[in-house]
Amino acid sequence: MDLQLQDRVALVVGGAGLIGSAVVERLRAEGAVVVVASRHADVALDGRDDDSVRRAVAAVLEEHGRVDALVVSAAPSAQTLDPARSGDPDQVADALDAKALVFLRVANAVIPSMRDAGYGRIVVLSGQNAFVTGSITGSVRNAATIVIAKHLADSLAGTGVTVTAVSPGIVSEQPEAEVRPGSGGQSSPRQIADLVAFLSSPLSAVSGESIAIGHRVRGVTTL
Repeated sequence: MDLQLQDRVALVVGGAGLIGSAVVERLRAEGAVVVVASRHADVALDGRDDDSVRRAVAAVLEEHGRVDALVVSAAPSAQTLDPARSGDPDQVADALDAKALVFLRVANAVIPSMRDAGYGRIVVLSGQNAFVTGSITGSVRNAATIVIAKHLADSLAGTGVTVTAVSPGIVSEQPEAEVRPGSGGQSSPRQIADLVAFLSSPLSAVSGESIAIGHRVRGVTTL
């Protein structure tokens, strides 16, 4: 299927990570002009610094004239969160800033140009641990990301700009078919990238949704 991404400008924040790098590869395979931004990429962007975000987005707009798609996959891995500090307010606040607020900062910087153009696709990577208890830190940072995406989507309804959250379960290069009760199904970085590429394309009219990839948490019916 032609996703109509040829020569579209896609900004991928966190494009050096496991999922982000798969997204970059997939978008480039579709012919998109992909700009990778992170603290260590060609476009330097520290998502926790407002000035850094504004400078990075301004540089991309100056060079390419527009941003057609924004993908935000920048966040410390869940494995970096200390389970013993699940309810530690300092860890929760830090994790919230490093994921949900990074997304909000970058989206806020890109949205004006998309609104002016009457077109844009914004996709953020969240996670299925937003839907279950066990880690306050993991749940809060992902749930907040989903809620922010929904608010942005609603504020942009009718403008031609869409906002969608994608929530993987366990990410594995060799996903298992089994789905355990209380867990989300597994998916590979490539499978996630396939979904993100579609949501980043003109073919997608999806907005305001949180889409689980891999089986949605088995045994959970809400959120």
